Amino acid sequence: MTTSSNSSNPSQAQTSGMWGGRFSEATDAFVAEFTASVQFDQRFYKQDIAGSIAHATMLAKVGVLTEQERNDIVNGLNTIKAEIEAGNFEWRIDLEDVHMNIESRLTQRIGIAGKKLHTGRSRNDQVATDIRLYVRDEIDAILQLLEKLQNGILGLAAKNTNTIMPGFTHLQTAQPVTFGHHLMAWFEMLVRDSERLIDCRKRTNRMPLGSAALAGTTYPIDRAYTAELLGFEAVAENSLDAVSDRDFGIEFNAAASLIMMHLSRMSEEMILWTSAQFKFVNIPDRFCTGSSIMPQKKNPDVPELIRGKTGRVYGDLMSLLTLMKGQPLAYNKDNQEDKEPLFDAIDTVRGSLMAFADMIPALVPNIEIMREAALRGFSTATDLADYLVKNGVAFRDAHEIVGKAVALGVQESKDLSELSLEQLQQFSDLIQADVFEKALTLEASVNARNHIGGTAPAQVEAAIERAYARLEKLYA
Repeated sequence: MTTSSNSSNPSQAQTSGMWGGRFSEATDAFVAEFTASVQFDQRFYKQDIAGSIAHATMLAKVGVLTEQERNDIVNGLNTIKAEIEAGNFEWRIDLEDVHMNIESRLTQRIGIAGKKLHTGRSRNDQVATDIRLYVRDEIDAILQLLEKLQNGILGLAAKNTNTIMPGFTHLQTAQPVTFGHHLMAWFEMLVRDSERLIDCRKRTNRMPLGSAALAGTTYPIDRAYTAELLGFEAVAENSLDAVSDRDFGIEFNAAASLIMMHLSRMSEEMILWTSAQFKFVNIPDRFCTGSSIMPQKKNPDVPELIRGKTGRVYGDLMSLLTLMKGQPLAYNKDNQEDKEPLFDAIDTVRGSLMAFADMIPALVPNIEIMREAALRGFSTATDLADYLVKNGVAFRDAHEIVGKAVALGVQESKDLSELSLEQLQQFSDLIQADVFEKALTLEASVNARNHIGGTAPAQVEAAIERAYARLEKLYA
């Protein structure tokens, strides 16, 4: 695929044959290149051609084009699509954008019928339609990646419903959980991401075509028919809003930012967990790199890079919000700047999800190390307090009793389960021998939380079963 550009000599710049009738001098070559968007908007050539085919089909239906003209346009556009995909299409900066490049080539191929294609539309509603079609297609692709990742998480969780690990608050050991339960928290985060994208798709899937430059058209167009051809769920109701609205792009980038935030949180945990200080999980070598100087190093580069890329997607969101905040109705040239932040967010999210969808199911937990870590930090202290409450002690009193027991454990460098019954009974004579079985083992702790959302392995297994059903319904 080649790209041509004008010379830096202003005298060599050519006035565009597509819109130059009003102008008395040629556009400066630098200005032509500076204002062109074809360098990046050529990526939605498929959507532009699909929109033009639908538009031509509609114009023939209402009698603005003949059937022969429509057929010539459709055949010509399909040939151009093949040229682009074969890398044989010359993208010209002097034609500014993807739309005028394709229309110019069409006119070269089929003559005057190509000049009739733009009847009843403007580049304003054309680009608004193209970008909605593009975002819709990308949402569908991202949802497929999310589904793959969600299924991978469920598969790994199902293997680890009994794998005990410490749960943390403030990054301090809090209470025992299972690795499967922790993975299900990741799953819930990603399901919300899918729900947001599905909802965003509904507002994206409204057709601006037919709004023309800003006020509609005098031709007898059938917008509902065009929308049907393109798979839009609705037609944009107001022509001014239709050509200038980029809410759907902002909404997508907001959803993308949340996806990246979730992936970044997961990445942070994996980076910690793979460190020598934690050693909770192993990431396969294919997702890591080494050091040029330290031969022992195995760096979790994929999670680190995704954690870093999250910031650029946040920046893409801020770019779009800032772009739109000062624009009066309707279309303004500023909107040419909507594409690159949108494209960047799409590319970054897709790449990150592809990496995660392959990497997460391949994680290998270090089961014994996780269990040993859960034994540190008095993770069953709350269970001991609950044990006392069930034996008639007010919770605040129980809290104080357990706090004193923990202080003894700190003094003797022992976990609560390692203290003797006599040592525990000096704080309350309600503590009996059954405390070790009912409260102070890791298994007793996780099994005691036997309710929806709890850590009990049976509950995690049930949650996984429900999760598969939820995915089936979500992506139906």
